[in-house]
Amino acid sequence: MTIDVIDEETGTAAEEPPARRRPVWRRAAARVLTAGACLLVLFGLLAPNDLDRLTVAAFLRIPVEALVLTALVLVLPPRAGRILAGIAGALLGLLTVLKIADMGFDATLYRGFDPVLDWTFLEAGVDYVAVTAGRFAATAAVVGAIVLVVALIVFTTLAALRLTRIATRHPTATTRTARALVVVWLVCAVLGVEIEPGLPVASRTAATYAYAHARQVPAAIQDAKNFAAEAAVDAFRGTPGDQLLTALRGKDVVLTFVESYGRTVLDNPELAELTAVLDAGTARLDKAGFDSRSAYLTSSTYGGGSWLAHATLDAGLWINNQQRYRNLVTTDRLTLVRAFREAGWRTVGVEPAVTQAYPEGAFFGYDKVYAAADLGYRGTRFSYATMPDQYVLSAFQRSERAAPGHAPVMAQIVTLTSHAPWSPVPRLIGWNDVGDGRIFDTMAGDNAKPESIFSSNPERVRANYRRSIEYALNNLISYVETYGDDNLVLIFLGDHQPATVVTGQGASHDVPVTVVARDPAVLARISAWGWDTGLKPGPRAPVWGMNEFRDRFLSAYGSPPR
Repeated sequence: MTIDVIDEETGTAAEEPPARRRPVWRRAAARVLTAGACLLVLFGLLAPNDLDRLTVAAFLRIPVEALVLTALVLVLPPRAGRILAGIAGALLGLLTVLKIADMGFDATLYRGFDPVLDWTFLEAGVDYVAVTAGRFAATAAVVGAIVLVVALIVFTTLAALRLTRIATRHPTATTRTARALVVVWLVCAVLGVEIEPGLPVASRTAATYAYAHARQVPAAIQDAKNFAAEAAVDAFRGTPGDQLLTALRGKDVVLTFVESYGRTVLDNPELAELTAVLDAGTARLDKAGFDSRSAYLTSSTYGGGSWLAHATLDAGLWINNQQRYRNLVTTDRLTLVRAFREAGWRTVGVEPAVTQAYPEGAFFGYDKVYAAADLGYRGTRFSYATMPDQYVLSAFQRSERAAPGHAPVMAQIVTLTSHAPWSPVPRLIGWNDVGDGRIFDTMAGDNAKPESIFSSNPERVRANYRRSIEYALNNLISYVETYGDDNLVLIFLGDHQPATVVTGQGASHDVPVTVVARDPAVLARISAWGWDTGLKPGPRAPVWGMNEFRDRFLSAYGSPPR
């Protein structure tokens, strides 16, 4: 068999010499490359942004974007068609990167990635890998992520260009195939044909996804304006200090955020043992003369971003992204901490997770911030937690509450033992044995190495989570038993739910909140709230937004806003 080619000198058809024919292996390699290019482009066009929906069925659809691009390539001049294909390929690669980011965010934070507002979470993720798996692993993760992003964009662009060249070389076959697929797409679109529920054959996945992300830019701008308007309204602005928190005069108020302490503790049957911990804790506190009331708050975040929840509770504003957080700390908003300071309390923040500068401390209203380096811990680190919760409370007790006749203190304390990956977990010891923390060194090897929240063994992850929450709760109960007196008021709550590997899909953003006091007058002030008795809120306990707590608390324990 011969192949006709054009003779460059005479301009007439000539027979191609056998030596110039492409070898079989090159033809096979070209077909493999074409198939790979087709699969890569289809993945970008049809892949969902949710791991649970990443199934074979998702790719058995017809993407309208491919049909439109094919039509444009065929009608445009060759050079313009190649430019269009290159741009489309690069954009498709970028969309694929965003889909992968969405999958990661959904698995941990139960929401998609916002390319405008969520860059801070990427930095937090690198820090998390660094402290749980080592600096080398964090560096490798960053390098790998960069390589993946560049590779996806470059290879998707090359794939689009290759398919464009093939389409323009075979215009007749390409046109006929495209026409047939357009007819099928239109019929399926009109009839609503689906491969399975939620997966229409007539796909517009890429276009819809790109439009949704494009809308996030103006949405972020509008959200900043909305937040400025919300922050400008403050019912307690200008309230004199002598009218704030009058019903708590002389009390030491300890507000503690328990990391990842979510409603799933009470709703998930696999964590049923924690219900017994709360019941037993209620009995223990009752024996020590303490009473308690519990309910739920809806957190502004999920699976991570603890600082957003802290700010939401303190400021009485919904802080669900970093832009709102940054804007908040530039305002003169009356925070819960500052309200205590203006009313005469010494205010301290105990922040064992803070290992760098913390300028936000001035905004919140702390007289003193105890960062990790200020707490004097000399023991080993427990995975993400810089130190065990028991040491944190012990250091706070020694520094602020141990001196007889000390001025009333209001402390906001963050505990970390129940932070993912929830292993290893220390044991509770006698409070007099805590010392500088070196006693905990022997406990670091008691447990298995930290289990990734993306582990293939979710049962083990949930078991580790249960143990860490059990420790965190028992630590607080033991602290009240040991150091509680008539003037102690303990408020503890979760900052957010744990990752979806623990909660499963569809869980709420609710977290338990509890007020503990020995003085009956303290709980009498909140009797109208209708909270449940004990440390365990029931299924019908009130649910408030976390941003509602500040105003309700200030109203209950001081003069109502004017």
